[in-house]
Amino acid sequence: MGYTVALTGGIGSGKSTVANAFAALGVNVVDADIIARQVVEPGSHALSAIAEHFGADMILADGSLNRRLLRERIFASPADKRWLDELLHPLIHQQTQSKIAQATSPYVLWVVPLLVENQLHHKADRVLVIDVLPEKQISRTMQRDGVSREHAKNILAAQATREARLAVADDVIDNNGAPDAIASDVARLHTAYLAYARQAVSQEKP
Repeated sequence: MGYTVALTGGIGSGKSTVANAFAALGVNVVDADIIARQVVEPGSHALSAIAEHFGADMILADGSLNRRLLRERIFASPADKRWLDELLHPLIHQQTQSKIAQATSPYVLWVVPLLVENQLHHKADRVLVIDVLPEKQISRTMQRDGVSREHAKNILAAQATREARLAVADDVIDNNGAPDAIASDVARLHTAYLAYARQAVSQEKP
């Protein structure tokens, strides 16, 4: 497997903005959220299993997953959340490993919102955390998703703490400012990651 940099951060931290900046530099990005949506696409085994377990109302008229209803169910039932995790996590992991193996850039950016929550940080060569003040996360989430302050705070409370993410970080991007302020951080880290990846390759050679 190639050199892997895991990118994580809480809701509203700007993970997509940072990932897009790396992608613009030619880095292959493997996004766990995108893969999680793909494994429950209409016609998939996982979607059928979800409908069988939770009921037919989990499928919308267009054949896609009723994500809002599913979120409500698993938020209210730890047992249902465990069942869903046991179904989806192996599928997501398999797809992730496949996409990382297919990458052609010197290193891969693996975007994992729940890196800390799912204890996945040890699976990456390096961890990059997008750090944002909690109040900034709440205001961004309210503005982006059109949700109430209470709803945004509940999402935040369900995620790993800022301190827990920073504890596993090798690198940190402060994204409390304007979005265009991160470009220099991304460029600096990209140069460093290219060097780390080259070093890893040279160490693997006999």
